[in-house]
Amino acid sequence: MSLNQLIENCIKRDAKAQSQLYKQYASKLFSLCLKYSRNYTEAEDNLHETFLTVFNKISQYNHKGSFEGWLKRIAINTALQKYREHVGVFDIVNEESIEDVNIEINDDELSLDFLLGIIQELPDRYRLVFNLYALDGYSHAEISELIDISVGTSKSNLARARMILKTKIEEYKANLNSQSI
Repeated sequence: MSLNQLIENCIKRDAKAQSQLYKQYASKLFSLCLKYSRNYTEAEDNLHETFLTVFNKISQYNHKGSFEGWLKRIAINTALQKYREHVGVFDIVNEESIEDVNIEINDDELSLDFLLGIIQELPDRYRLVFNLYALDGYSHAEISELIDISVGTSKSNLARARMILKTKIEEYKANLNSQSI
């Protein structure tokens, strides 16, 4: 069945089409949900909420742009909505105190699992901004609108996330070096 036919059948609330759509996109969207969630269970909840929204709003997909991109946007917005519901998740900061941090990564020393693990351990507000900016390519202005924070707060949260990640990477490398001696 073509993607257009699958979408049309989902609009008609065809359970088989919905099941096929879920099977086709669940793993990709779960990976995305995991990036924006505190843990595996929350990621599962976000995935299920995402598909509920998709099935309720699939008739609004206008066939402009990629369907997968539309699904990913819903998944990200679902996770962001949970953060918006928590008062005080994001701190207001002075933009002048922001210092940009660069992280050097040598692929031979760090596994993808390690990197994803330390990103997952970031405090919620830092992980969210880091993922939106560094992994999904959103600008600080877009992040500001998406999660209702100032551009300065977005920049600060990114800088702090990078600082934490840099520290964890340096600690990991120091442990590796001390074990090899």
